[in-house]
Amino acid sequence: MDNLDESGILTIFIDGPERNLLNPGVMRGLLAELKAADVNPEVKAILLTGKGAAFCGGLDLAAIRAGGDPVEFAACLAELLKEFPRLRKPVAAAVNGDAVASGGSIVAAVDYAVSLDSAKIGSYEVSVGVWPMVAQVPLIHRIGARAAMENVGSGNPLTADRAFEIGLVNAVTDSANLISITKSWLNDATRAGAAAHGRVSYYELAAMSYDEALDAALEKFAAQFR
Repeated sequence: MDNLDESGILTIFIDGPERNLLNPGVMRGLLAELKAADVNPEVKAILLTGKGAAFCGGLDLAAIRAGGDPVEFAACLAELLKEFPRLRKPVAAAVNGDAVASGGSIVAAVDYAVSLDSAKIGSYEVSVGVWPMVAQVPLIHRIGARAAMENVGSGNPLTADRAFEIGLVNAVTDSANLISITKSWLNDATRAGAAAHGRVSYYELAAMSYDEALDAALEKFAAQFR
């Protein structure tokens, strides 16, 4: 595999038209690549980044205006975003340029994110009169309703530094160090193979109430000894 390094980190590129815009074909392709990486024993972790100078500019609105079915676009986005917490392997985003609209939701959906210092991250849809019904969900889950509303409700994408301050990205750096720092997060995450057993449970528990999560965690813990 050309994009697999010696430590088992596979790089997957978001590769769409213009600023890596998302259409059903691009999203289904990404979904297939993520699923294939998850079952490949040679792959220990996944690094997601954009092709060229952008990370992802969101849904391809021009294609929708030209006759594309907006519900199909949104359904494909929802299916792609659902896949991230199901993966058994750690996944990180190297945000190599602007990650706006649905691109911001992908940043929120992965385990770790390292951003270029010049990148803008988050929703802009409100500024053009649209509420980001699907794209808002990972943002709310990652940083909470109050912090997410700062971006979603205003339609102003966050600077990389502000995204770091509120926990949307883990680190901010320059282009020379972006990939190496992102890989360092993934190398730490793959130690002893613990992610394969714990990662899916982590996101399942995060979606539960406090007491429900503790009860479920106890059951999962006990199941390891049966």
